[in-house]
Amino acid sequence: MSYYKILGFEKEPFSTSPDPEFFYLSKEHEAALNNVLIDLRLKRGLSVILGDVGTGKTTLSRKLIQELKMREDFIFHFILDPSFEDEKSFLRSLLRNLDIECETWPAGAEPTVMDMRESLEKFLFKKGVTENKTVTLIIDEAQKLSESSLEVLRVFLNFETNKFKLLQIVLMGQLELHAKIVDIPNFLDRISFKYTLNPLDLEETREIIEFRVRQGGYTSSMRIFLEEAVREIHQYSKGYPRRIIMLCHKALKRLILTSKMAVDAELIRELIDEEKQSGWYRESLLPQKNSC
Repeated sequence: MSYYKILGFEKEPFSTSPDPEFFYLSKEHEAALNNVLIDLRLKRGLSVILGDVGTGKTTLSRKLIQELKMREDFIFHFILDPSFEDEKSFLRSLLRNLDIECETWPAGAEPTVMDMRESLEKFLFKKGVTENKTVTLIIDEAQKLSESSLEVLRVFLNFETNKFKLLQIVLMGQLELHAKIVDIPNFLDRISFKYTLNPLDLEETREIIEFRVRQGGYTSSMRIFLEEAVREIHQYSKGYPRRIIMLCHKALKRLILTSKMAVDAELIRELIDEEKQSGWYRESLLPQKNSC
């Protein structure tokens, strides 16, 4: 039997998989999601979400995809790893995944970059203008984008009518993406919405734990994470969601081994000491300010 069933859960409450069902919508995540959705509706072109490792970018991207799946007027493609060798490989991947037909290419000939650009633009015009669809490209781990790939995206943003952009782009990446973008002024100027995700505060740390406990199907009136434990978790994790989730997972497993009724501060401190002694402890990370 799984550990979480022993404790009265129906599902694993602290999995690190980006499951939208377990996505805690903090004030910052909600602001980022709502603003991106608004800009997509308005077809403004480019949105950029930055955040340190473990701040919830990937799960936010899955939540965004979940929202778009419910809207019949959206066509979207999600790129998990944008490590393309060159512009041609980027374009070839995009055309294949958007299922774009290329009847104008010479039979048996290798299409040129210009051929692929023209095919994409025709597709976007047909979907965006004739069929009134919103074509959206969502890129996770966007800090991996090369300079040539960023140039490809810049060219995409030139595909437009007099009223809107034909392709909507959402980039979600680690903080080093910022350094890449600021060095390309004609790309930076095209960003309609930009946002940096910060770690959670103490109240939000408490809420994400309680939210995941409820989502996991725990119905007992007895709190499984005591307040003193929550404070220890927040202090150690610095509010980074991934750290919180992983520490809570360890705490529930330890709860069974120690036969305790609830996770208390002592149990959390033991886990923290063990992690520090193992040499796997990561020094605290400094939160970044938002830039909407």
